[in-house]
Amino acid sequence: MSKVCVFFATGYEEIEALTVVDILRRASIDVDMVSINDERKVTGSHNITVEMDKLFNEVDFDSIDMLVLPGGMPGTKNLEAFEPLMNKVDDFYNKGKYIAAICAAPSIFGHRGILKGKKACSYPTFESHLEGAAVTKEPAVVDGKVITGRGMGTAIPFALTILKELKGDNEAASMKETIVFN
Repeated sequence: MSKVCVFFATGYEEIEALTVVDILRRASIDVDMVSINDERKVTGSHNITVEMDKLFNEVDFDSIDMLVLPGGMPGTKNLEAFEPLMNKVDDFYNKGKYIAAICAAPSIFGHRGILKGKKACSYPTFESHLEGAAVTKEPAVVDGKVITGRGMGTAIPFALTILKELKGDNEAASMKETIVFN
C-alpha cells in the first residue's frame, strides 16, 4: 500500500491540502497530515484550523512514497523556509520518489532546480518561478515523478492525478465517478 504525507504550514490553502487527503483516503491510500510547526493544530490562509496526524519529527520517511506540498500564502513560503522539509524534497527527488505541489508550491521545486527540462504548472503569478520548466496551463501535470497543479480550482484534478500515479487509471476513473466529477 502507498503512503503519502501532505505537509501543512501556517497559511496553507485549505482546499488544496484537504482535497488531496480526502480523495486519497477514499481510495484507501494511507495519508498523514503532517505539521511542520511544533504543534498539531495548523491554521490555513482562510483561518480554518485542522488537527494534524503527525509532527514533522514523527515521520518515518523511509516508509513514505510521496511528499505533497499544498500552496497558499504564507503557507508556501513557510514550507520553503523549513529546511528539514526541503532536505526531504531534495532527497525524494534524487531517489526517484514522488513529489507533488500545487498552486504557489511548485515554485519551491523551481527554486530548487527540480523542474529543469520538465513540464510543470502552477498558479499563474508563480509561473516565472518554475525555473527551467516548460510551463503548461493544464490543471495538473506529471513529468517523471514530479506532479504539479495550478491552484484551488484544480485541486480535484490534482488529487486524481496523484491517485492515478499511485493506483492506476481504473482507480482514478472509478473515483471520478464516485465523487461525480466531470
